[in-house]
Amino acid sequence: MASSTEQETEQNRLAALAEYGIGSVLSDPGFDRLVQLAASIFSVPIALISLVETERQLFAASVGLDVCETSRDVSFCAHAIRGDDIMIIPDARVDARFHDNPLVTGAPFIRFYAGAPLRTASGHALGTLCIIGHRPRENFGEQDRRNLRDLAALVLDKLEIRRLEMARRTSQFRFEKIAGTSPDAIICADEQGLTTFWNPAAEKLLGYRSDEILGRSIDLIAPEQFTARLYQLAAAGESLTEGRTVEMMVRAANGTMIPVELSGSMWREDGRPRFGAILRDITERRQNEERLLRLAHIDPLTELPNRTMLREQVELALSKEMTASVMMVDLDGFKDVNDSLGHSGGDAVLVNVARRLQACARSGDTVARMGGDEFAILLPGLPDAVEAGQIADSVIAAVSQLLTIDGQPVNIGASIGIAMFPGDGLTVRELLSSADLALYQAKAEGRHCRRFFSADLREEATLRRAYQGELARALAHQEFELHYQPQVRLADSTLVGAEALLRWRHPQKGLLGPGAFLPAIEAGLLAPRIGDWIISMACEQAAQWRSLVPDFRVGVNLFGAQFRTGDLADKVLAALQAFNLPPAALELEITENIILRHDEHMLGPLRELHQRGVGIAFDDYGTGYASLSMLKRYPLSRLKIDQTFVRAMLESPPDAAIIRAILYLGHSFGLEVIAEGVETGEQAARLRKKGCETAQGFLFGKPMPAEEFARQFIGPPADHGRGTPTIL
Repeated sequence: MASSTEQETEQNRLAALAEYGIGSVLSDPGFDRLVQLAASIFSVPIALISLVETERQLFAASVGLDVCETSRDVSFCAHAIRGDDIMIIPDARVDARFHDNPLVTGAPFIRFYAGAPLRTASGHALGTLCIIGHRPRENFGEQDRRNLRDLAALVLDKLEIRRLEMARRTSQFRFEKIAGTSPDAIICADEQGLTTFWNPAAEKLLGYRSDEILGRSIDLIAPEQFTARLYQLAAAGESLTEGRTVEMMVRAANGTMIPVELSGSMWREDGRPRFGAILRDITERRQNEERLLRLAHIDPLTELPNRTMLREQVELALSKEMTASVMMVDLDGFKDVNDSLGHSGGDAVLVNVARRLQACARSGDTVARMGGDEFAILLPGLPDAVEAGQIADSVIAAVSQLLTIDGQPVNIGASIGIAMFPGDGLTVRELLSSADLALYQAKAEGRHCRRFFSADLREEATLRRAYQGELARALAHQEFELHYQPQVRLADSTLVGAEALLRWRHPQKGLLGPGAFLPAIEAGLLAPRIGDWIISMACEQAAQWRSLVPDFRVGVNLFGAQFRTGDLADKVLAALQAFNLPPAALELEITENIILRHDEHMLGPLRELHQRGVGIAFDDYGTGYASLSMLKRYPLSRLKIDQTFVRAMLESPPDAAIIRAILYLGHSFGLEVIAEGVETGEQAARLRKKGCETAQGFLFGKPMPAEEFARQFIGPPADHGRGTPTIL
């Protein structure tokens, strides 16, 4: 039960809150701008100006919430107003006061909270300016605290103007009584410009005592016609709170010139006009405002516009221009820089890249840093996709030039996605989304390239999102299955193994091939689990067939996400052990795209597995940017010639030459080579003559369920007393 002192304090606080006219506070665009600024500066989804009443908290402004009030008994802000400084909750789920709070367990699912009390000059806490996140946040340093305090001070400035407006509307006596305790300089004058009221804060700011200034011309404190300024501000209405302010210089009693912001209003007493003016010394406040606005719109490292400012510039461009282009630029190989040179080296690279991007842009273009190692370029008025492509090429060339950081050479590249307005999107969101999808395509196709948005990319993204929602059900209901394609030794057409390929037996759409759903798996959170399931099922099947076909080997394609978990080697070895399968019976296939995305995570587990005897195959070799250094660096046992070269080898000398080169490289590095996509006997004969050991393709068999594969190629146990089966 609260003590009488606590009750009295709360009553005084509520009385102070009543002076601000809660109902009139709830629709002020100035408050909306401040919460948007807070959300941008702190990168949080929710920012609020909360005013705490007896049984509820009202939101004078909010970002990220659709409600305008909540009950006080669940309010975080009701706790925050008890302290003198910011209340910070790094993780509400582990805080004893809030772990079972309905705002934590349910919408808006608060995890992180920081609230700065909005405390008046008399010491009463009206509420808070607070920021809220859906994820824990351990680091909220002194600079963050300073920024939140400065934002709260700006909120209090506006609240104080509200309080004075409420008082002025009530009566001149009440206005002067409240103005007497205001931290702002308050001056009133009659129609002749003679001073009628001068509060203590005005005395402190300007150095004149009230008995020295009352009855004298208000123009005494300004070289400009002060009364004329008041007429100008008051001409449009009588309210102090509608943002009609001017900045001017005023003269203090000692002759010092002080920069102030002047807010004015006019009313009538006995039919005669009266003026009220609020003066604020803006020297420090303007510095804080500019600093906070810069923080919200400029990336502090590169001094480029940030994501927020880019969106504003794109919106401005779309409102003015008939055409425009947006490029999303992502650095390739930047993770290696951070790992080798540390974050300071990484920062130096980002600053250098920012300068290079600016050098590639035209006058009037906007180069922005979106976060991490991602940048964007807005090119207003650019209708020509050819020119956009040329600029993108110049960006790729500029970024890929050798850098030297702390004496160390640095090699990075760039992938770029390009979207054109109006064809690729009519709104800011659509246009940036289109550029993002094109960037995703550029990275998926090997990086260090540019791609333009096309409508099919959005269709694919829509399908990915649709399928992602079904993957958990598919895994739980055993809708996934493995199909197997035979691999044969070309010298004698003997079966040596099979590649396990994932299929999805969808309850509505039937059997889906990998092109339909693999992008959804790779972009989602279930890829490691599905990848583990594939390895386990393939090992189980290989163990059964190996008892009938000696030295049978099964190949499994890996997802990049399986490397991120850090336990790939352990899981593979555990699967082999579970089915009593020797390591040589399993081959893991990696692609160049996986290497480029997860290179830093791959070498350790692959080397361990290779040393244990597990096969490592480089799939689709020759289709991307794979370098010779990859063959030297990675623990490989086999190269796979992509089917595009095999299908064209008989008619295309360049494709035949590529196959010869891959065979030469493979044999030089002591690697076996297998050709994919073999469809004719002539192709098989030519590959055999060139020295290719093994092959797979429709000539030998299409991918098929395990039961059909066993029926066609394994047969009953009695058939295997004579040795390994032949395919042809």
